Amino acid sequence: MERDDYPNPFITEVKLTRVRRIRGIILGCILVPLRITLAAIFFLIMWPIARLRLAGLSQEERSRPVTGWRRWFFHPIVWSLSRAVFFSLGFLWVRVKGRRANLKEAPVLVVAPHSSFLDMLVLCPTQLATVVSRSENTSLPVIGALLEFNQSVLVSRKDPESRKKAVAELIERLTSKGYWPQMLMFPEGTTTNGRSLIKFKPGAFLAGVPVQPVLLRYPNKVDTVRWAYNGTTWKEVVWHTTSQLYTNMTVEFLPVYNPSEEEKKDPGLYADNVQKLMAKALGVPATDYVMEGRLPVSLQGGLSLPVYSPGRKALSLLRKNGLGAEEVKVALNRMLDRCGPGGQGSKASADELASILSLADKQPAVDVCGFYSKDETVDLSQVYFSVSAVSGLTSFSALLHSAFTMFDRDGKGSLSAEELSDLMGALLGHPQHGVAALYAEASRQGRLTEGSLLKVLTTHPTYQRVVNEYLHPEGAESGLPFTTLTNGKAENNNGLSLNGSLHHKEE
Repeated sequence: MERDDYPNPFITEVKLTRVRRIRGIILGCILVPLRITLAAIFFLIMWPIARLRLAGLSQEERSRPVTGWRRWFFHPIVWSLSRAVFFSLGFLWVRVKGRRANLKEAPVLVVAPHSSFLDMLVLCPTQLATVVSRSENTSLPVIGALLEFNQSVLVSRKDPESRKKAVAELIERLTSKGYWPQMLMFPEGTTTNGRSLIKFKPGAFLAGVPVQPVLLRYPNKVDTVRWAYNGTTWKEVVWHTTSQLYTNMTVEFLPVYNPSEEEKKDPGLYADNVQKLMAKALGVPATDYVMEGRLPVSLQGGLSLPVYSPGRKALSLLRKNGLGAEEVKVALNRMLDRCGPGGQGSKASADELASILSLADKQPAVDVCGFYSKDETVDLSQVYFSVSAVSGLTSFSALLHSAFTMFDRDGKGSLSAEELSDLMGALLGHPQHGVAALYAEASRQGRLTEGSLLKVLTTHPTYQRVVNEYLHPEGAESGLPFTTLTNGKAENNNGLSLNGSLHHKEE
């Protein structure tokens, strides 16, 4: 969902005139296979050379920075071959502005905007600085050898313990006072269209050491490099980029940023200030968008609001698969029965979801699971509440009553901060970890009751916007009428159209 004050950074599109498209096809038929072949050859040459750098070293020796002949002999060879890879892909020139700080001046280089995998060309003007990468990448051909050569900090996104170890290792390296080589990090954590800078992750700023901001620009007539969450695919990026005669890239080193004492104590503040500085230098907005897990979100009032609403995506998919309003309503009621007291619980597999939705084909259920999680399982409470909120089958006040009743597990008439987190996660279809501000606002009288929560969500400027933009049927008026409950369930107060499609009845 695009904000009014700045554009969605997670969508890309290569815009070509008919002439450029025809020229791209003609040149691409010649240049693309030639360039891909050359790049593959250089990669294959690098593979054994990269492995040789650490060959014969014990695990303990590999845990220390490579020095001596292994560095001065292998490093320039791999650097030259890396540059040759990008040269063969059409990056004939790289313009460098400013001066790269030395290791003692800035132990870490922070690079933005992060546009695509082709940004790794920045490693050449930074002399193959050490990077942070997913541990899963070590199993990839060539890439795994290069990560080993680079002595990268590895982290598994699926293992919380791995993240803790990676943070400890990162801080150790950045505070080693020159013992470890300079590091390079993309603080946005994901690729965007470059029209704004999304919120920086705190990793590069945890150690409280000086950083050098590095700006990446692609000053070309046609922007073919960028690859984000939605839109242009990586295959299209490769085709369009390598079918150009050449692609320009500019790397600009800004002055070293030395953190204040306050920033050293608060990595989030440090990251935000560097983000604003870099955004100003680029002439783009500094935004509160961020990637959480695999989902782009916008931060408002501490809440993580999915840019692409899982509820809306799921409802749209169900419609495309022939489910009308009545079928959706029946399926939602089944989910509510399953989640309620005496039910089987809220977790369900794709097969179970397909059965609940009465789908003959499992694939749509797998797709729905993908909107909410990283595997073929889903929390039915998230599906039920997020789809119900945007379907128009019930009013917000009735839906909130149903949610409050479900997450008030002890029946005490109030919610804890953890229960509020679960409730908002279900309504928005995405886990919520920043409900402290909402909890404080809704529990001013000492307890967070259903009435106090409804009042804050429908009258507070920030949270009212959340409700109207993310928890309201498209095209419906923003009024939030009260409805009754039948047998403890939210009753359809808005009606159905005669043709079976979902329809919000005007009050």
